[in-house]
Amino acid sequence: MSLKRIISVGATLLILTVAVVLVRTLWLHYMDSPWTRDGRVRADVINIAPDVAGLVADVQVRDNQNVKAGDLLLRIDPAHYQVAVKQAEALVAARKAALDMRKVNADRRADMDDLVVSRESREDAGHLAASALAEYQEAVAALDAAKLNLARTEVRAPVSGHITNLNVYKGDFAERGEASMALVDDSSFYVNGYFEETRLPHIKVGDRAELRLMSGERLTGHVDSIARGIYDRDNPESRELIADVNPTFNWVRLAQRVPVRIHLDEVPEGVLLAAGMTCTVVIGEEGRAPETSGLLNRLLFAQ
Repeated sequence: MSLKRIISVGATLLILTVAVVLVRTLWLHYMDSPWTRDGRVRADVINIAPDVAGLVADVQVRDNQNVKAGDLLLRIDPAHYQVAVKQAEALVAARKAALDMRKVNADRRADMDDLVVSRESREDAGHLAASALAEYQEAVAALDAAKLNLARTEVRAPVSGHITNLNVYKGDFAERGEASMALVDDSSFYVNGYFEETRLPHIKVGDRAELRLMSGERLTGHVDSIARGIYDRDNPESRELIADVNPTFNWVRLAQRVPVRIHLDEVPEGVLLAAGMTCTVVIGEEGRAPETSGLLNRLLFAQ
């Protein structure tokens, strides 16, 4: 066999070997490495609801508007609550006058001799004064509650974020505790990656994570926590609280997906995040970027 043919055969075998190793590596990476395309951007969504009922006198925001903590969102007509405060103030004044009268009577009887006022009469006067004090304190508490209700006619943003799903307008009647809009907390964005249970042994809290949004932007983060339970759809309880076990077929058994919470280290300027967006998540080891293989990750993110 000529040298040229030997070199040709050797080069072919080398290329074939490299191809087999590369394909096997790609396959193992695809099947066993901790990555998933099933990632969801999440955020804390606060349901904004008035603490008092009444007509909506004013709405200070529009849908999708950015607001700061403490900004006025909407105002309930305060007329009824202003009247309630005046009534509570009048009741406090009446109870205060009654308390002063009872105290004077109790003090007067306490200074009298037993020959003029009986001991029972002095004790009754003291009890009446104590009862008047309790009624006065009750009236003061009612006044505080009325003032609180009046203050709660102004609904303000508890955190900074974006208003979404605005569903209240001037002239509407707002019920107490009925959500009229949602506020997405801008500082609370995170990602839930839904990983197959076969990949969980390769994921540890603190591992670095790389995320790629469907729009192409890349983010970095780290594993914050791993869920400890998911709903068992195949094993609900019957009405008699007896387990309803569905038959399983081993040849079609699928790996369950478990949520892994990813904390975002930093959101680059100009990247718009919205709760519900999807992304690809690749987990790497703690202390280093998840580029375990530049080629493999580029192929993965390119899919």
